[in-house]
Amino acid sequence: MSYDGNVVMESDKSRLACLLLAIFLGFLGIHRFYAGKIGTGIIWLLTGGLLGIGVIVDIILIAVGTFRDKQGRLILRW
Repeated sequence: MSYDGNVVMESDKSRLACLLLAIFLGFLGIHRFYAGKIGTGIIWLLTGGLLGIGVIVDIILIAVGTFRDKQGRLILRW
């Protein structure tokens, strides 16, 4: 897949799994742990998903396909 002449690497993670984790357990940061983002997962866990605002932003990012895993690869595969 190319984007503006650059190759975009696709993650092996499931976007559906990530989206469901964000919807149901987003305030615990479980979707961020799933994506390999341990540091921000701990922040989400301690702050309730940045008081819910961060969870909403993450749900939108995952749904439109712009959420990335720890290596910076897009989580696109449903």
